[in-house]
Amino acid sequence: FRTTLAVERQAQEAAERQRSPMAARLEELHQISTRRNDEIAGFLERMKKAKAENESLEEAAAQHRAEARDLEELLETTSASRSALHEAIETSEKSLAELRHELSKITEEKGRNEVQSTKITLRLEHLTEQAMERHQMDVAYFKPNLTALSACLKERALGERGNGGADTTDSIDWELVESVVTDLKRKLDSMGPVNLDAIEEFEELEALHNNLRAQHEDLVHSKAELEQVIEKINVETKKRFTATFDQVTQNFKEMFKVLFGEKAVANLVLLDESDPLESGIDIIAKPPGKKLQSITLLSGGERSMTAVALLFSIFQIKPSPFCVLDELDAPLDEANIGRFLKVLDQFIDKSQFIIVTHSKRTMHRADVIYGVTMENFGVSKPVGMRLTSSENASKGEARTAAQKAALELDA
Repeated sequence: FRTTLAVERQAQEAAERQRSPMAARLEELHQISTRRNDEIAGFLERMKKAKAENESLEEAAAQHRAEARDLEELLETTSASRSALHEAIETSEKSLAELRHELSKITEEKGRNEVQSTKITLRLEHLTEQAMERHQMDVAYFKPNLTALSACLKERALGERGNGGADTTDSIDWELVESVVTDLKRKLDSMGPVNLDAIEEFEELEALHNNLRAQHEDLVHSKAELEQVIEKINVETKKRFTATFDQVTQNFKEMFKVLFGEKAVANLVLLDESDPLESGIDIIAKPPGKKLQSITLLSGGERSMTAVALLFSIFQIKPSPFCVLDELDAPLDEANIGRFLKVLDQFIDKSQFIIVTHSKRTMHRADVIYGVTMENFGVSKPVGMRLTSSENASKGEARTAAQKAALELDA
């Protein structure tokens, strides 16, 4: 009985658990049914309105059809008058075309006459200027004197006929006048044609000359300003470069002693101090027990440590967000690797170092290590490993000091 009672109770509890979702589902269905009824009522109302609207549209359509018939009758009436107007317009256009043709001829003739008049006016002005230049006489104030002209012609005639006789005729010898005019025309023709466009050409050339002169002055002014700006930039650049170079040199000397010992000596020397912006830089290094010499004469490990000293000397002035070191510790022995890691610890709060290395000591110092393994022959896959605890890992993520190493594992 107890077992049966327990079973019945479980069945009752299961039924009660199912009753609540079913009641919720029934309530949901009831709400859906209510919404559907509301929608049906809305649709019926819309159908009623649409039916009434359809009836009004039919009445409007019947009215519009009647208006269309009236408009068709009006269109037939106006078409006849339109044809008559069209014929009248064609007749007027023909008359207008003839008038335009006549007007075009008159305009062309007027243009030719204006050109001829302009040429004559310019020729008169040119002759007036020549008379002013040669005879210092203003033609505008000249009044012809027929008596003087007659006397002048008589004197010329007497000169041509000689002293054999005298001509007592008081009339003007127009043949002589014609010969004189012909001679003057010949002299004018021998002068060559008059360039009527000389004034306009002179004005155009003068405007071009003024424009080019203004452009030349602007270029000269711009050149002077650019030279001043370049000189200012060079002075400022030399000043900043010299200050930065001196600071890097001081940092390099101190960092070199940290890596090689207190007896180590190093220096940075400009090859051309008169032109520091174009000068090369020579690195002088003297590890303990060696002579002062250029970096090119050092061993591979010493050159690597010198490069590390120079790199971190620059980082002290302007740290870089990221720094990738590829096999930098390969030529270093265990003691130098320890010094390198000691210096590296001073900068991990300012920069993120990604190191490609095979050194176990460097790998041991890394926060995160990534390598490549070949579990199956010919198939490589990357493997990552975090070498810090959860607390240290959170600190490492806070300072974003993820570093990378190369680890090759045999299959």
